[in-house]
Amino acid sequence: MTEIKIYGPDNRPAPMEKAKIIDFLYENLDKYGDPKPAIEKAVDYALKNIESFGGFVLTYNSEEKILGAVVVNKTGMKDYIPENILVYIATKREERGKGIGKELMKKTIEISSGNIKLHVEADNPAKFLYEKYGFTNKYLEMRLVK
Repeated sequence: MTEIKIYGPDNRPAPMEKAKIIDFLYENLDKYGDPKPAIEKAVDYALKNIESFGGFVLTYNSEEKILGAVVVNKTGMKDYIPENILVYIATKREERGKGIGKELMKKTIEISSGNIKLHVEADNPAKFLYEKYGFTNKYLEMRLVK
């Protein structure tokens, strides 16, 4: 049996479950991921474990095993920057191509209040999934790293 679990400031995962989510994302984001402390910070932001606007975390589970996960952070902004940023979405390597990413994307769009933005590398195969759900590439992102 599969299910999508929704976690947020009012429904935080137990500490062991939170650690499993972070480990899952770290292991399955591949070259598009971040170090564990950065992933944990995004999860803590979504769950309001730190001062933040909150957000949510989704997990796609089969028999209590995580097969996919999403982290969305609220930006606290509107009109000029979307209200939400999809920080992470990942599917277990062995389960890719089976529709888990689609289910997670549908649920993310359904429960998000306001617009959603995300960053995707040009060579990321998930780019096609995002475009399928209406995400467009309106801007070129530029960063100054100090």
